[in-house]
Amino acid sequence: MVNFLLAAFYYNNHDVRVQDIPTPRAGEEEVLLKVMASGICGSDVIEWYRVPKAPRVLGHEATGVLTQVGAKVKNVAVGDRVFVSHHVPCFECRHCKRGNHTACHTLHTTNYYPGGFSQYVLVPKINVQHGIYKLPDAMSFEEGTFIEPLACVSRGQRLSNLKADDTLLIIGSGISGILHAQLAQFKGVENIIVADINPYRLELAKKFGAHHALDAKGNLPEKLKELTGHLADQVVVCTGATSAAMSAMDCVENGGTILFFAVPDPTVKLPVPINQFWRNEITMRTSYGAAPNDIEDSLHVLATGELNVKDMITHRLGIREAQEGFRLMAEAGNSLKVILEPNRI
Repeated sequence: MVNFLLAAFYYNNHDVRVQDIPTPRAGEEEVLLKVMASGICGSDVIEWYRVPKAPRVLGHEATGVLTQVGAKVKNVAVGDRVFVSHHVPCFECRHCKRGNHTACHTLHTTNYYPGGFSQYVLVPKINVQHGIYKLPDAMSFEEGTFIEPLACVSRGQRLSNLKADDTLLIIGSGISGILHAQLAQFKGVENIIVADINPYRLELAKKFGAHHALDAKGNLPEKLKELTGHLADQVVVCTGATSAAMSAMDCVENGGTILFFAVPDPTVKLPVPINQFWRNEITMRTSYGAAPNDIEDSLHVLATGELNVKDMITHRLGIREAQEGFRLMAEAGNSLKVILEPNRI
């Protein structure tokens, strides 16, 4: 085992520094993961969310091979190919017992060290107990990086009670928006519409499951009614742009649901037409993260091979190229899924 590893420390989207740090060793109830792939999530480049806690090593979609397994660990072995969940619930608090696992304080405070954008990560006891999932033999490390983001999408669609006969509008066609479209198609939703202001992303949306793609500029509710004759039964907001959140409230049908999968920064206060929503029985809800049952659902769906996640990968970069990876994600131009391979120097 090498004494030092390379890790990408995030300061901001334009300042990511690859540095040497000591390689941790697994205790008797811990494991050490050699990271083979870790995706850069859209949340990793939200500066209002990340910069206050910088510098730190990000990365929460890590897959790899276990190289050290503590003597008291019985559920995995050296050489296992796995995905490791960075956040896990306690299963004992009031929130967990009520099924609200992502509201659990433990879930919000657990993590592995130092982060998925490093060559190795130390997985603590609670994550070993509740957050390690063996990859199916046919699933690549790259495909495994989609387990966590798809689990978040799966949770959102479950909470919003998405049905096959719903007209679904997804605002924002980045990674999460396209995963929403693909999962909805997998579930048999017959009318999937994606809206974005980026022509490249709209083409990708049509490639990956959307039945229609609309330019979000201009009067989106009118474009929606021209296309379908009505508004959307389900609106999923997959971008933090305030304009998207405002537009969503104008695009929802009577009796419909708006799912805020992404939200504006904390300084933004949305003016909700509560009287109109009351009269028309509009539901507004949020979805944060993923619980273990969502990860299990995600693994099952990905294992079917029916979602085309492999072609969503537009860039594969080594650890020393981490800054370029963050640039690509932050600019959101001709890129979609950017994956770091920390042990490819």
